[in-house]
Amino acid sequence: MRHLLLYFLLLFPLLLFAQSGAEGKYTVDANYFYGNIVPHRKSIQHLITGHPEGVVISFNRKTFGEKEWESAYNYPDWGFSFHYEDMKNQSLGEMYGLYGHYNFYFLKRNLVFRIGQGIAYNTNPYDKETNFRNYAYGASVMPTTYFMLNYSKQDLWQGIGVQAGLSFIHHSNASMKSPNTSTNTFAVNVGLNYTFDKNENRTYIARHQDSIPYKEPIRYNIAFRGGVNENNVIGGEQYPYYAVSFYADKRWSRKSAFQLGVDFFWPKYLEGYIEFKSVAFPEENVDPDTDYRKVGVFAGHELFINNLSLEAQAGVYVYEPFKSTGSLYQRVGMKYYFGKKIFGGISLKTHAARAEVLEFSMGIRL
Repeated sequence: MRHLLLYFLLLFPLLLFAQSGAEGKYTVDANYFYGNIVPHRKSIQHLITGHPEGVVISFNRKTFGEKEWESAYNYPDWGFSFHYEDMKNQSLGEMYGLYGHYNFYFLKRNLVFRIGQGIAYNTNPYDKETNFRNYAYGASVMPTTYFMLNYSKQDLWQGIGVQAGLSFIHHSNASMKSPNTSTNTFAVNVGLNYTFDKNENRTYIARHQDSIPYKEPIRYNIAFRGGVNENNVIGGEQYPYYAVSFYADKRWSRKSAFQLGVDFFWPKYLEGYIEFKSVAFPEENVDPDTDYRKVGVFAGHELFINNLSLEAQAGVYVYEPFKSTGSLYQRVGMKYYFGKKIFGGISLKTHAARAEVLEFSMGIRL
């Protein structure tokens, strides 16, 4: 009951806002989900003792083609979500999250794919004395991502509709604090949606800019990245993390650009970890003076949505004196363009399922 009261208090201001001059632009929806934690690592299998369940409550703003990007993406919604998840394990605790999201429509606007990115709060993170079993979360506050695929029917009766589908929710503190094995919840969900001012007749504006060949010369980018992370020694020190990326991109359509470039990394946490390994594990013959820095080359793709873009890159280290993570790395994230040249971003650098650092970046595209 206390959770239902909390959800109502959070949702009520949104309802009032949407009712005041909504003009058919706003919807709200609520989804209940029930699922499983994916056992992606042996170190968290002892934490999978039940079926997580929770709710996702969302506020959405529809688009109708007033801007070019809206029609290019079939008139998506953007909005905000609140998420609650009971992990069904005392050591894992409960999760509360706030997200920004986009809804993309397919199959005559009946199939909805949502991407949400935000921050989450965990009620019971790792503690060496009181909660030593929680190897999933080393910190209370962490980045989180969720995906939701729904079959949705809106405005079936008096503005009320129904929806059902699948959800995937990822929680990880991105190695900012150890331990950090993370959790991935795969769930089924069912819910209701409500469209405000349902009788308002809104017209979608059709634009055809994508029928015209979109050409842009090769652009050159410099991005400065920074973050904080901790090595694998639990209870160790947090270190600054720096990286610089130089890359070229070729935008071949309204939506897409391909990238090719090089990364220079200064993962300061490895400097301390190398020293630790040389002392704690002499049988491994680790030289304490081994260079901790790395250089990688990568290829990537950027998907442009309004001033926001989604970025995915895959790279390989060509200089890696201390091999701690494997030779391949990945980066996924978001960028926001402040005009045509300057951008800021946030991204997660990983090695397969193992997150290394949450990067914050500023850059220029020439």
